[in-house]
Amino acid sequence: MTSLRVRHHRLPLWALVLTVVAVALPAVATSRAQGAPTGCTVTYTTNEWAGGFTAQIRVTNLGAALNGWRLEWAYGGDQQITSAWNAQVTQSGSAATAVNAAHNAVLAAGGSVDFGLQGTWRTTDPAPTAFALNGAPCGGTATPTPTPTPTPTTPAECVGAGAAICSDFEDQTGTVPSGNWQITAPDCQGTGKVVVDTSVAYSGTRSLRVDGGAGYCNHVFAASTRDLSSVGPVVYVRMRVRHTTALPISHVTFVSMPDASQGGKALRVGGQNGALQWNRESDDATLPEQSPAGVALSTPLATGRWLCLRYQIDTTAQSMRTWVDDQEIAGLHVDGVPTQNVDGQWLARRTLPRPTGLRLGWESYGTGDDTLWFDDVALGSSPIGC
Repeated sequence: MTSLRVRHHRLPLWALVLTVVAVALPAVATSRAQGAPTGCTVTYTTNEWAGGFTAQIRVTNLGAALNGWRLEWAYGGDQQITSAWNAQVTQSGSAATAVNAAHNAVLAAGGSVDFGLQGTWRTTDPAPTAFALNGAPCGGTATPTPTPTPTPTTPAECVGAGAAICSDFEDQTGTVPSGNWQITAPDCQGTGKVVVDTSVAYSGTRSLRVDGGAGYCNHVFAASTRDLSSVGPVVYVRMRVRHTTALPISHVTFVSMPDASQGGKALRVGGQNGALQWNRESDDATLPEQSPAGVALSTPLATGRWLCLRYQIDTTAQSMRTWVDDQEIAGLHVDGVPTQNVDGQWLARRTLPRPTGLRLGWESYGTGDDTLWFDDVALGSSPIGC
């Protein structure tokens, strides 16, 4: 029997991690059009702070393929949903319903779909423990079908259809980055170094190692020589990154993208207050906002292991999304509608981004040093998986 998993997290400084595992009853067989599910699982992962929460929800279909899906659940507290992404979510009393968006209506047999929501609460915020997909309770085992479910293929580590950048650094022959990667230090340079490393790699035998130093204006990067100004309309980026030191309280950057809409100033991925963030150089806007509630909507980065960092930037609409190990980060989500503690500050500037380059390295603006590695870097106009 499959299980329904509920994860409930409070992030630092409000740290309390609670994992609840519940087993639902077998799915009830009823007559439904568009492929009635006979089994499904739901993982409901929350980030909570005083008076508010976000939830990332993954639905896995264990039955026949669905063309159009609807997930229903009930809250046991006084939660009120205020916004959602990747699904149309409504609430009536304690009952909530999520209906597919146009782009994710088809849910294959064995396939999964992810969506997220944000809400408020006053007295209690227990996670829901029962879900129904198209009317069938989740938690049952799948009924065999005449056509077996295809085995999902593992995406190539550095392949993207029409990728403008596809680099595993195996073509580097020396310790100094060369060819498609060149060392640069925008603004000013300190003690930081970038080298090709043959002792640590995610795949193959080579990676890019950055010895990032602390101190104001300690900048060093390996910059791709590719002009990215025509990639789009959505720019998709995927990379493997491995940190030695946790993200500091002070602001740091490890990915920088020159942006034509800012006159060449950068869109920057890094950290502040111990959590992942975006920063826009021209006006110093951050995503999420650096309030305690905003920081709680992001995530710290694990150290001592490889992470898959993915993000997408729409050059035709106010839309950005970021994932770490295939988990979308709620606080790093821009959808064009200002959300308090998330993208309200970011959307104060309405000019659309136009990235033109990619730089991997380290910028410190005060305290904070790190040794980190990059591998299997891909960028293109089509989605690139981990």
